[in-house]
Parts: sequence; C-alpha cells; structure tokens
Amino acid sequence: MKIICHREAFLSACQLASTAVPSKDVKAVLRNIKAHADEMRCNLFATDLELGLRLDVGGVEVIKPGKALLPAQKIIAILREAREDQLEIESTSDGLTIKGKKLRFELPYEDPEQFPDVPEFGEDMWHEIRAGDLREMIRRTVFSCATESARYTMTGVLWELESDEARLIATDGRRLALAQGPAKSVGGHTTGTNGPVVPSKTLGVLDRNLTDDDEIVKIKVGTNEIFFRTDCSVLYSRLIEGRYPDYRAILPKTAAIKLTVSAGGLLSGVRQASIMSDDETKRLNFHLESGQITFEAQAALGGKSKIEMAVDYDGEEISTSFNPQFLIDMLKTMPPEAELQMELSSPGKPVLFRAGSSYLYLVMPMS
Repeated sequence: MKIICHREAFLSACQLASTAVPSKDVKAVLRNIKAHADEMRCNLFATDLELGLRLDVGGVEVIKPGKALLPAQKIIAILREAREDQLEIESTSDGLTIKGKKLRFELPYEDPEQFPDVPEFGEDMWHEIRAGDLREMIRRTVFSCATESARYTMTGVLWELESDEARLIATDGRRLALAQGPAKSVGGHTTGTNGPVVPSKTLGVLDRNLTDDDEIVKIKVGTNEIFFRTDCSVLYSRLIEGRYPDYRAILPKTAAIKLTVSAGGLLSGVRQASIMSDDETKRLNFHLESGQITFEAQAALGGKSKIEMAVDYDGEEISTSFNPQFLIDMLKTMPPEAELQMELSSPGKPVLFRAGSSYLYLVMPMS
C-alpha cells in the first residue's frame, strides 16, 4: 500500500479510530489501526473485539492500493509532531515508511491479514435519528450509567426504538436519566420495550463521531450486537447481556410539590454550595420555602457554605439532601436558559426533574 495523505485530516481520523483501540492488551495486533486503500478511497479500522470502528478518510491520494497496519500510538505521535502538510505512507513486506520532504520514519512490518474483520452494517432494516438529537440524548443519559454491574444496575444505556420515537435510559441505582426524541423506522425495525443495553464506552465513541448535527444516523440492532452508520463511519458493538431493571416501576406517579427552576441558576447555586462538600461528606442540604431555595454544605473537618436562590414558590417547607455531583452532572448538559420542572413529594422520596416532555432525571435523596 502507498498513499499520500493530508496530515491534519489523517491525524484526526487516526485519533478517532484510536478510541476503539484497547487500553489493555488483548492481542498485540489490536494495538494497530488497519488502513485499507483501494482505487477510490482509504478506510481505517480499529477494534478491541467488543467494539469496532470503520472510518472513511478524506484528503488521501491512493498511489498503490493495499493494506497496512499502523501502530496507533506511534502513527498519532508522528502525525501530531510532523510539520508538513502532506506525508507519504508506504507499507511493504520490508516495513512501514512514513516520509515527507524533511522527515522519514521506518517502522517494522506487521501482517494486516492478522487483523480481525469489523462486521458490516447490512442494508435491510434500521432506525434513523438526526445526529444532533442523538448526541443530546447520549450526553443527557450516559453519565448515569453504573461503573460496575450489580443486581439493579448495568454499565450501559438501555435503547428503546419504536416506529417514530427513540428512548435512552441509564441508571446506577441512585439516579436515573431518560431522554427521548424523534426517530424513523425503516423496514419495520423496532426493539419494543425490551431493548438492547449498549456499553457506555460505545456511546462515548459514537458521540465523538457525530460532528454534523443535521446528518442522519442509521441504527441497526442484531441479536448480540448493534451498528451505527454515519456518512463516513460504521461503529459496531457487542451488547451487554442481561435484562435491564424495570425503570418504569420506580418513576413517581404523583408529586405534592412542583416548581419551575432555571437550569443555569440551579447549577450556579449547587456548584457554589458544594465547594464546602468534601469527599467524606458528599452532601448538599436543600431547603425549599416560600420564595427561595437554600443550599448548604459542610466539610467534615470544618467550614460550611450557604447559598440562597430565589424561586417562584409559595407552598410548604421541605428539606432533603443530595449528592451534589448528581445534580451537577445533569445540569451541565442543559442550556443555562432552560427551565426545569422540579417535583418533590416528601424528604425521603426521590426528586424528579423534567425538561419539557423529552427528558426526565430522577435523583435519590441521601439518608
């Protein structure tokens, strides 16, 4: 294989592909990015056997079609530090060469045939979602995933794809996020209410692939895998096994107290007060009374904070406590001007935040 590439474009593609390169050694060959050039285009492939990514790379002139393995860390370092606009990359049985007008790097040859294949998307039925809508849904849910699997939690996001709607749900047992948005089913594709659970790492890689808000993303769910296709990439991932907890059963049906708050104002108040919440306490006391919310925190070794925020409220007083990071994680995904409806019933019950009809976030109080 021999190609001439635009350095910055090829660097961006390699950096994106590297998100699918395993952080731990599974097989030595997987530390590479596979390049496959034909007469028309150049593709990059990366996989950790659970997740696979194929990228179409622009700004490449194919001199000689073929395949090559590019050591991920080395190729990214070379492309980043080089100061030339164009570079020539050539692979033969003698080795891999990267050169420009004033630079030359030689790396050992590795057989590209040893690199595992990344499955194809398959054109039969799928769902379509606008990239901007999908990115927002991912960012408003993925932070609520558990870091370790347990009885009522999973390290991934539940996907429910219906004829004209998509829902993403994530929970770690102490909070739950649900985002939904418009979708289009093609060929009768659907998951129903017992949908796949997609690993959080996969959604992080997908988020980085979504650079054009108006692009249409195709999503196809198989028996044990899910595919995401954009105009220039295909992302493949195995699913997390097991049945997702019945999230509908824990959503409050009624609320004694409802009020509207500004996302930006609430975020500011929580952040200020939480300065005095340390790793040992991780507690933010919340007091709602007529006309205001008061946030208070106290460090284990001394020091405390008290922040007041005006709200349009004229009801009974109520006090409860939260882990402030749980509120910050959600609020920073919202536009500062967004209005949230906050629903409470009693101090020992969860608090529900709604952003219109497309998003809700449930937080358990601290005992």
